Amino acid sequence: MLSDRILGLAIAMVVAAALIMRDAWADILRVALRDAELSYVLLAPAVIAWLIWVRRARLRQTTAYGGWVGILVIMIGWLTYWYGYYTDPVIWRAGAVITAVGAFIAFMGFGLAVRWAPALFATVFLIPVDPTGRYHIAGPLEEITARLSENVCDLLGIAVSRSGNLLMVNGMGVGIGEACNGMRMILTLFLVCYVVAFSMPLRGYLRFLFLIATPFVAVISNVIRLVPTAWMFGHRSIEAAQRFHDISGWVMTFLAFILLMGFFRLLQWATNSAIYRTAV
Repeated sequence: MLSDRILGLAIAMVVAAALIMRDAWADILRVALRDAELSYVLLAPAVIAWLIWVRRARLRQTTAYGGWVGILVIMIGWLTYWYGYYTDPVIWRAGAVITAVGAFIAFMGFGLAVRWAPALFATVFLIPVDPTGRYHIAGPLEEITARLSENVCDLLGIAVSRSGNLLMVNGMGVGIGEACNGMRMILTLFLVCYVVAFSMPLRGYLRFLFLIATPFVAVISNVIRLVPTAWMFGHRSIEAAQRFHDISGWVMTFLAFILLMGFFRLLQWATNSAIYRTAV
């Protein structure tokens, strides 16, 4: 039977593993503090701690077994760390994170790792994604956003033309990536969805639907932000348009969260209605 004392010792082992690879962890912190688009990395420790806290009752319901899995994960982490040191900084940082996870599993056992899987999977958010990786994620969404924004502007009578991810308004070009960087912040939004999905007692398919809704909500929120931003860049001064862009960025963040919570409530309502109809 596992206890809080054993958990404390496991955390000490994780800290020891982090100290051994402290250069990679220091680099993770440096990159996260330098780039606002990597703010999800700074939120990840709190998310992991919260997901562990909401599952704390499972600690005493689990016996320690399968520690050898943790040893295997440590070996994989060390090899990843070594390989990434010579090839790719993202892989290098990932190796440090994997090693720390392996140290935890080796001490607490595979049984608890399964019960606390959402918290352990959340360690992925500790790994900063480089600009190229973020572009591969955000690029297709930015193109969809540009197309939808063009259509909405046409419906509203705002004369725009589009070239790739660039909207032209009165001769002024508005780049999707520059004007609305919310697409590149999608990992932060996904992290928020992740913690909500795995903090609530939801069925697996509801969690899946909630998580895959993230990019759709991001696109809708950015279209709502981009249409008036494009109008501002085309009809007002650059200073006024930039000021609107900065303010609307915060508004868009709250709007995206509200839309996600609305979708979450819709899923709950649909599930409860289905259960009621089945009972009747």
